[in-house]
Amino acid sequence: MDTTEAAPTAGPGGRRNLALSRAARELALVAALFLAYKIGRVAAAGREPTAVLNGERVWRWERLLHLPAEAALQQPLLAHELLVRLTNTYYAYVHFPATALCLVWLYVRRPAHYRWARRMLATLTAAALVLHFLLPLAPPRLTGRTGMIDTASRFGPAVYGAPEADTVSNQYAAMPSLHVGWALVVAVVLVRVTAGRLRWLWLTHPLATLLVVVGTGNHYWLDCLVAAALLGVILAVLPGPDSDGRTDGAAVPPGMARTGRHVPPRGRRGLPGASVPIDRTRPAGRWQRTTRR
Repeated sequence: MDTTEAAPTAGPGGRRNLALSRAARELALVAALFLAYKIGRVAAAGREPTAVLNGERVWRWERLLHLPAEAALQQPLLAHELLVRLTNTYYAYVHFPATALCLVWLYVRRPAHYRWARRMLATLTAAALVLHFLLPLAPPRLTGRTGMIDTASRFGPAVYGAPEADTVSNQYAAMPSLHVGWALVVAVVLVRVTAGRLRWLWLTHPLATLLVVVGTGNHYWLDCLVAAALLGVILAVLPGPDSDGRTDGAAVPPGMARTGRHVPPRGRRGLPGASVPIDRTRPAGRWQRTTRR
């Protein structure tokens, strides 16, 4: 009797422990990704003169490509202090939380898409760290030729201190923009897993991020374009979530279990097979099951 009663509780307990173990492992992997992002940026510090020179070069390249000046986007913001503060707030408090919330939701609801998003983020971050080291780049707000100001330090809220005293982040690692890159990953995955025309509204997140990082003087247009190009290459190379034939939460036909095996719908009396009409022409108690022809 004791063994019979204990058996049902062992299964759920083991499943809970397994779920907690997997969640802890994924949390550790994501934390390692964020830590690598920070360490990689700090490792490229100490090359400020080169970064400023590269910033001037990027600014000239953009003019040769006839891209609009970043200052043309910032100037209208400066006329409205509230709008500037909102832009700075978006830059400071949306980037990491939005990415983390997306990953948590995908982990719970769309595991295969979660793994796909995690691989994209990890690969994009690794490629960005290589570029940060090979091409130190001062953002527009730290490059005098652009004519832009640091809106965060002047109006707040600010996430960076003075560049020469900042020991947490490397402010001379603007190429490419991981703010835009990560926002694109979030949008691409959410567009993939949701349905309907409104799913394209997820693209407003990277678009808003693009305007914010440029308007605040933290990135050039080219930083954002390079991030998008890197993600395009990654999407072309990495296998998608459905490459193994699984849909992972996509709409499945009635009767199709998540295991991929077909489970016939049950009829009125719990028997396998489609529901069949009942001949009601006979008196009660003498109904007879008929078959569709």
